[in-house]
Amino acid sequence: MDLNIVILDGQLANPGDLSWSRVEELGHLTHYPSTSKEQVIERSLEADVLILNKIRLDKEQFEQLPKLKLVCLLATGYDNINIQDAKSHGVTVCNAVAYGVDSVAQHVFALILAATNHIAMHNASIQAGEWHDQQWSYTLSPLRGLAGKILGIYGYGKIGKRVADLGRAFGMNILVNSRSAQTFSDNTKQVSLEELFKNSDVISMHAPLSNQNEGIINKLLLNQMKGDAILVNTARGGLINERDLRDHLLDHPNFIAALDVLSQEPPNKSHPLLGLENCILTPHNAWANIDARKRLIEIVADNIRAYTSGRPINVVAV
Repeated sequence: MDLNIVILDGQLANPGDLSWSRVEELGHLTHYPSTSKEQVIERSLEADVLILNKIRLDKEQFEQLPKLKLVCLLATGYDNINIQDAKSHGVTVCNAVAYGVDSVAQHVFALILAATNHIAMHNASIQAGEWHDQQWSYTLSPLRGLAGKILGIYGYGKIGKRVADLGRAFGMNILVNSRSAQTFSDNTKQVSLEELFKNSDVISMHAPLSNQNEGIINKLLLNQMKGDAILVNTARGGLINERDLRDHLLDHPNFIAALDVLSQEPPNKSHPLLGLENCILTPHNAWANIDARKRLIEIVADNIRAYTSGRPINVVAV
């Protein structure tokens, strides 16, 4: 099968530091770093395979793309694809599973350590010449330990479990809230959502966003947390009621939010979580270290190869 393969928005997965060669081996490849909504049909008309990240596809697009056979996502999430419309038009949709587990878990602890060790703050102080006026050692904000503290994990899939592994390496005790009942071979304990928020020193969010948990972190849950707790979110911004979080951060200066995701990305200049000293933000890049992006491209190539062999893998619609 001589495939016509089109990448619609590949810039974030590969800004130029990696190769698409694994995909190029599988057919004729056309690569666009980004594509506007108005350009989707024009660029996809001759495609047998579309590779995309955040481009939305639903009935309107599928009806105009009769040659399309396969959509491969440069992501694990597939909420930008109307799966029922894909099925009704005979289009297979495959996602990329688990490529970023280590990358996201590493970023979680980068955020936690940013909140506890204040590396950026102290580096800025030294670079500004302030050590000259201090003793041989100084702190601008209290440094906090992790050993013996409680790490609460909301959502215990692959990433949540990897974060728990890293937490144990720091000597932390693990509490879990998960949709499915699980048994643990160590001192990890499954608890209710209220217990998780009440008892944890650090909470890390790892559940997918759904109608059931949108805005689940609200004033009620936040007020049950310890006054110096750390809230980390590398999952989806919509899990948090951001105005409630802003109010909580303002009322509790020792509480820290460390977030890689927001409900609106990119945020507008009046976003409620901008400009707060106790809110650490990164631009939804926990997934994006170079090793994870390399694995992502390899998974997409494997998805295409498996489809052409008649044994598709990582299928979310067929």
